[in-house]
Amino acid sequence: MKALCLLMLVFALPVLASTSLFSSDGYRIDRYRSPTPDTVPGAETVTTRELQELLQTSPRPVVIDVINSEYRASLFVETRPHTSVPGAFWLPNTGRGELSQLWQDYLVKNALKLTTNNQDHPVVVMCKSDCWLSWNATRRLHQAGFTNLYWYKDGIDSWENSDLPVQVITPVPPEF
Repeated sequence: MKALCLLMLVFALPVLASTSLFSSDGYRIDRYRSPTPDTVPGAETVTTRELQELLQTSPRPVVIDVINSEYRASLFVETRPHTSVPGAFWLPNTGRGELSQLWQDYLVKNALKLTTNNQDHPVVVMCKSDCWLSWNATRRLHQAGFTNLYWYKDGIDSWENSDLPVQVITPVPPEF
């Protein structure tokens, strides 16, 4: 009987773990640094080379970096400089699977501001490779009505590994 219970537990744990990785509305809520799908609904996935080409087009896309940052006492707490694609805007914590309305508004209001209220303006969302934060944030922007979205799935580490220039950026201050 003990062996049967142990066997059932071994087979049940992966199923239980996989269901707890996503919220009821489909956002990844745990283990953000793990393999991601090839696509995100409502966006085109771009490689490093394709992002380089996009950055040369007009209108230039808005690049939104969503890597998390600790937020305490109305301030982001940075322990080391954060580098990103030159010209990117850092909207930390907006790729979490479960967002309060304040953080949801922070993402959408800043995306609207950066695109001058043009939801068809090209927007690229990124973080690191194999990072669900950018997948979640891209999906959120799509659901908020943005129509010209790109997901840089390979992230800043692929950009840096290609010996491309980076820029130290600071988080866009929230207005809450």
